[in-house]
Amino acid sequence: MRGQQPPGGVDRARLRASAAAFTSLVALAATGLVAGPAVGAPSGGPCALPRTAAHHSLGLDTWNRAYPQPVRSLDAVMIFLAFPDSTPLTTPAELAADHFPGTSDFFRSASYGRFALRPHTGTEWTTMPQDSTAYAIRRDWDAAKRTAYLRDAVAAADKKVDFSRFDVVYLVADPDAPGVDSDATKVVNLEHPIRVDGKEIKRVVTVFERHPPDRNVLAHETGHVFDLPDLYHRPMDGKGDWDTHVGDWDVMGSQFGLAPEPFGWHKWKLGWLERSQVTCVQGPGARLFSLEPLAAQPVAGGTVGNRLAVVRTGPGTVLAIEARGSTGNDRDTCTEGVLIYRVRNEAASGEGPIEVVDTHPRTEACWDRSVYPPLADAPLRVGETFTVPEDGTRVEVADRTPAGAWTVKVTVPEPSL
Repeated sequence: MRGQQPPGGVDRARLRASAAAFTSLVALAATGLVAGPAVGAPSGGPCALPRTAAHHSLGLDTWNRAYPQPVRSLDAVMIFLAFPDSTPLTTPAELAADHFPGTSDFFRSASYGRFALRPHTGTEWTTMPQDSTAYAIRRDWDAAKRTAYLRDAVAAADKKVDFSRFDVVYLVADPDAPGVDSDATKVVNLEHPIRVDGKEIKRVVTVFERHPPDRNVLAHETGHVFDLPDLYHRPMDGKGDWDTHVGDWDVMGSQFGLAPEPFGWHKWKLGWLERSQVTCVQGPGARLFSLEPLAAQPVAGGTVGNRLAVVRTGPGTVLAIEARGSTGNDRDTCTEGVLIYRVRNEAASGEGPIEVVDTHPRTEACWDRSVYPPLADAPLRVGETFTVPEDGTRVEVADRTPAGAWTVKVTVPEPSL
């Protein structure tokens, strides 16, 4: 274990005496401190980063219309591929159950019921024209071999599937075929779309998972279909830790994470958070507000409360602040509290577009369960204060109400001359 108190970092005691006063002021302080929506708007307000040319840019002032936006029901077809060199040991129904209804449930919860992923799973195998070994399937796949695989799969399935009906395509390979590599599961964006049934297929989710598969793997890959980036760090030599950027937080970091709920910034980008759920902290000084746990569902007949606070730190950067609690998709979380992370709109997928701020840099948690224990205890708890080293923004957690909302004070320093 590391030490308990980082220099200039967390101060647990100084807020306890003022917690009650902070709580009484929340309703007054939170009004008027909101940013604009992300749904097709020409501008999302001063805290909404502009979208850039980076792959899966986390700018959210406009929606990239090359991707389907998950703010309505979308239909997904799951096609099961067998090969001449192998007899499947599982059935399509068993493989479908590996992913559904779990993946649909994940997105329904994460979107607060605003998005429904409707799966259409086949009941029969579609036989590919070549042996599984002929496609040289692997994570970093030869482009020509991959193209041949995709075109063969679509052509074989087209005899029974009307692709014009579907927004998302999953190609699920027989996991026991000798040429199948489970590490090759990914979304393929096609430079030259496949045209079939009067529709252009621009991207396909290729699934090569074992049975049973990795947890939440299809939710991760489907996130790419909705223009979300990889948040993990991939070591240059393939060795070392992949989870140093965000740890357990957000399924786009790791499908094994203990807290896979999408970040509030992702929810804002996707259209699951509106203007009234985002507090924009502008200019120097202190702001006080309340944050509901990100994964908590609205009460019956109610609306989604304030879930995200944003501090603009540069032309293409922000600090994002949200509360994480053990509910919904985060029910297995290692720790609860107020999470801080940096967002960069010019960082491409896999290049650190989001980095979680470790507010307890000398400790770690849940070493037996976490994908990256140093960040498992990253959230601030009640009575703690943390000053972000790069820009001096101070985040203080004053209280947690009986209903579960967190009382937070953010102080932005005066700009240095």
